[in-house]
Amino acid sequence: MQIEWKTSDGLVEYPDALAFMEQRVADIRAGAADEWSGTSGECVWLLEHPPLYTAGTSARVADLLDARFPVFETGRGGQYTYHGPGQRIAYVMLDLKKRGGQDVRKYVWNLEEWVILSLREFGVNAERREGRVGLWVATPSGREDKIAAIGVRLRHWITFHGVSINVAPDLSHYAGIVPCGISEHGVTSLAALGVGATMADLDAALRTAWMKVF
Repeated sequence: MQIEWKTSDGLVEYPDALAFMEQRVADIRAGAADEWSGTSGECVWLLEHPPLYTAGTSARVADLLDARFPVFETGRGGQYTYHGPGQRIAYVMLDLKKRGGQDVRKYVWNLEEWVILSLREFGVNAERREGRVGLWVATPSGREDKIAAIGVRLRHWITFHGVSINVAPDLSHYAGIVPCGISEHGVTSLAALGVGATMADLDAALRTAWMKVF
């Protein structure tokens, strides 16, 4: 199924992103495909947000340590996370019913695999961990740091929200929260790992890996 790839160069305000996703999900459900472009209405949107925190459906108030940035309640799964410049957000709007994959666990696994394959292009070995959401990188010191977060929502088997991958964000901004409710591990980025990849480099890797997974 052909989908739309949408890339925003500037910082996208979070409420604007939510409004777009809500409308696109409604359009997909209504079958309002764009006949001119030949798409199914499905979309992968690559963007960056200004600094902010989002609270998922499992967020605990105690995990918001310092609300130094705007905090948005959101219907995605998960707990608190940070979004900001230098972080690639990939919002994924797919019709799982039409794709014959009405399995939330499988969908999340596919998102993880998509990111794993993409980061492998830069020599980064991102891994799943039992009981921990997101993707993790083992550091030389033996610590494991999160490099990508995942939070999804489904409505009538249509997906929205998605993944965030740390390219070169200000990692000190994570200090205002307990990321995803996990305090015993840290966060990292491609830049912190010594990888000089640009957003465009990551975008290209994401598009290549997409065809291998979806």
